[in-house]
Amino acid sequence: MSDWLFPPAPVPALPIVGETRCFPVRRILCVGQNYAAHAREMGAARAEPFFFAKPADALVPGGGPVPYAPATADLHHEVELVAAVGADGTIAGWAVGCDLTRRDLQAKAKAAGRPWDAAKGFDHSAPCGPLTLGALPDPDGEIRLSVNGAVRQTGRLSDMVWSPEEIVREAGRLWHLAPGDLIFTGTPEGVGPVRPGDRVECRIAGLAPLDLEITEARA
Repeated sequence: MSDWLFPPAPVPALPIVGETRCFPVRRILCVGQNYAAHAREMGAARAEPFFFAKPADALVPGGGPVPYAPATADLHHEVELVAAVGADGTIAGWAVGCDLTRRDLQAKAKAAGRPWDAAKGFDHSAPCGPLTLGALPDPDGEIRLSVNGAVRQTGRLSDMVWSPEEIVREAGRLWHLAPGDLIFTGTPEGVGPVRPGDRVECRIAGLAPLDLEITEARA
């Protein structure tokens, strides 16, 4: 192979709880409106699962400072359970994620029948906590998001319309899933805006926490 024109970008990766190894991220798929109450608050009826994607380099591993996205006046939080696909194509582990969304751009795209890419797949739009390998600690566990100490989203993982295993199976009908794929499995009701200076705490029972600080937009 010839030399690179410029050095390749580093491989996005998640830390793994209790290990020095990391989980290399290949791609990020997301399921829309997988909690019935959230589907209702977004004005949608629930049918079969649908997917959208974020680039792997949208990952913010472990949380921390997240710059407010450009080109939006309505950046929203969405706490989610994240399933990580392992070497055998099954779910290898789990993490807490936050699907950040430029809601105003999404609304415009919906109204015009256009793709959601700019609303969902922008830089720093996929913060994700450390990965816990093995079975989900509590399939009925609480999922919760707070902003500056005030609870915004709360529910149970069992409130999902499609289980994580069903989601992986459905995604596998559309793509060849491979080791390193992350799948965000949907968010409960209560999504809402964040502003620079906000502290966002994302929690799922039994998993490593995800904490974010929304900072000023980058110049």
